[in-house]
Amino acid sequence: MGDFNQSVVLEAIRQSGEGLSRIELASATGLSAQTVTNITRRLLDDGFIREAGRTINGPGKPRVTLRLVPDSRFAVGVHLDPAIMTFVLLDLSGAVVRRKSIRTPAKEPRWIISAMAATIDALIAEADVDRDRIAGVGVAAPGPLDAEKGTVIDPPKLRGWHRVRLRAVLAEATGLPVLLEKDTTAAASGELWTRRASADDSFVFIYLGTGIGAALAREGEVVPGSTRNIGEVGHVIVDPDGPRCTCGSRGCVEVVCTPQAIVEQAERAGVFQDDREASDVESVDERFGELCERAGRGDVAALAVLRQAAVHMSVLTAALANMLDVDRVVFGGPFWSRLAEVYLSEIPGRLDRASATRAVRKLPVDGTVVGDDVGAVGAGCVVLDSVLSPRASGLLLDG
Repeated sequence: MGDFNQSVVLEAIRQSGEGLSRIELASATGLSAQTVTNITRRLLDDGFIREAGRTINGPGKPRVTLRLVPDSRFAVGVHLDPAIMTFVLLDLSGAVVRRKSIRTPAKEPRWIISAMAATIDALIAEADVDRDRIAGVGVAAPGPLDAEKGTVIDPPKLRGWHRVRLRAVLAEATGLPVLLEKDTTAAASGELWTRRASADDSFVFIYLGTGIGAALAREGEVVPGSTRNIGEVGHVIVDPDGPRCTCGSRGCVEVVCTPQAIVEQAERAGVFQDDREASDVESVDERFGELCERAGRGDVAALAVLRQAAVHMSVLTAALANMLDVDRVVFGGPFWSRLAEVYLSEIPGRLDRASATRAVRKLPVDGTVVGDDVGAVGAGCVVLDSVLSPRASGLLLDG
């Protein structure tokens, strides 16, 4: 109970932004004044918070404002994408202190994990942060995952990753605690943290990376699913007349909405000559970027391809929003910024027409506030979340 109450107090101070007095903390948390005093004394002693001046608010003694000490603890966030690995160092407030990115080595898992560990060490060293203040490393990886064992299980775009013990191997390589989270779920966590979401916030996060996925936030918390693999939408059919998928169906998200699928459609439409010597993630990324640049310059054929992709994405978006009954839709991921202008001009109207609740409310569609690094930032926030945020499960007793 003590740890839970401490998390409640610490999270209230973080959410406030400008800090809270002890009286305000008691009011905000529902804890007794004596409990708040005891907890804040411990947090001050441990360096998590500091006294930040006095304010006069009505009769009585001036109140001492308590604020978070951002550099008291740090977390590393890593996003493992088949095309690129992104690394961020976050302070306790969730702010990005430093970032790095490298191409994902086109080699077997052990070389990728070795590169990951070396980059984490470099990130910490360059930031000149004491490793004792690193709360841990969060890794956002494509699913499916075995959360209990910390393994990555045959993700479609990472060849050779058959039950790779990523959590254990990376922890051994870095000497730091490691948390493994699905990339989509991590991204939604980053969105919640950065927005300082309210307790009743609910949204579906649609993740646009090398693959497409989704995550759900309900009542201000991410819903992970029973195996922590929620949001596998690759085989949702969005175009019954579309290309054949490996699952045997036609027009699945995997073969219609991913960057590779959009590039292939551009090639079929004659936007590019189909002269690629390779279809690896790096060459797809390069050609996808060129397609979006052409569309941005007004190339009619390129723009038509992206608009058609938006039509397909709106089918998926409407299905998720209607099924989950959320308050809003958020798009993000490493490919989002290149698609944002076209998708935000096409999807909201189509979603409104397909919405089952259009008579009740309008469903907002937003882009992430975090930016392209949302996966890495979210992975770091998962670590901070384990330090800061109260969870009712913390009140459960064994036996």
